[in-house]
Amino acid sequence: MKIAIQGEAGAFSHEAAQHMVPGCSIVACARSAAVFDQVQRGSVAAAVIPIENSLAGSVAEHLDLLLARQVFIQREFRLRIRHNVIAAPGIKFKELRRVFSHPVALDQCRDFFDRFPKIEPVPFYDTAGSVKHVIQRNLRDSAGIAGRQAASVYGGKIVKAGIEDDKANFTRFFLIRKKRGVLGKANKTSLAFSVKNLPGALFKALSVFALRDISLSKIESRPMRGRPWEYVFYVDILRGEDQAARNALHHLGEVADLVKVLGIYPAA
Repeated sequence: MKIAIQGEAGAFSHEAAQHMVPGCSIVACARSAAVFDQVQRGSVAAAVIPIENSLAGSVAEHLDLLLARQVFIQREFRLRIRHNVIAAPGIKFKELRRVFSHPVALDQCRDFFDRFPKIEPVPFYDTAGSVKHVIQRNLRDSAGIAGRQAASVYGGKIVKAGIEDDKANFTRFFLIRKKRGVLGKANKTSLAFSVKNLPGALFKALSVFALRDISLSKIESRPMRGRPWEYVFYVDILRGEDQAARNALHHLGEVADLVKVLGIYPAA
C-alpha cells in the first residue's frame, strides 16, 4: 500500500506511517499540499500527516488543508518524539554555528538554543531533510535536528541527543484517505465549524455538545482564508458515530454557518 508523507526518508512521519500501516510503501513529498494532492488524485491509498505536537501545538497548515480538501481522517497515532543534533562525521559539537530543522521541531527545542546562543536555528522544510542537506553538502559548521533514524539513513553522527524541551514530547498523526470510511470502535470525531460574530453564538454552538454530555478534548480557532477577521473552530469530541453525536451535529448545523466533519476514528 502506498502512503504519502511530507519529508524525506527517516522523517518522523515516515516512522508514524510504518506504525500505522506496517509494510507500506512510502511516497515522499516536498510540500504538505502535495501530500493532499496525492490522496485526492488517488495516486496513493492514504497519507500520514502530523497534526499536533504536545509542546509546539497544532500544525496550522494541515488544519487549513483538512478543511479545504475532500479527505477524511480514519486513524490517529501518537509518536514519542526524540530530537537529536546530527552532523557530518568528524564534526564536533563545539564547531557548530547553525542548526537546520523544521520550524515545529525548532520550536520544541527552545531551551537548547537558550543554552547555546552562539548556535543559530535555521528553518528547513523537513527534519530528516535537514540532516540530508548538511551531510550531502558536507557543511562543517552546521547540523540538523531530527530523529535517530535520520542519522543512520544519511550517514550522520549524533553529536547531542535528546535536546527536546520536555521528555513528554509527543506528536499526533492522522491517517487520511480520499473516501469516507469509519473503522470499528471509532469513538472520536474531529470537525470544523464557524459561527456569525454575534453575542452568544459560540456558546450556542458548544451547548449542542454539553446538552448531550459529549466531552470536547480540544478546541481552537484558525483564521478563514479570504475572509479577514472571521474564524473557524476546530473541535475534537469524544464520541463516534452514535445517535447522540448525530443529533449534536444536526443541531450544530442549525446554529452554525459551516460544519464539516473531518473524520471519525478510534482514539489513540
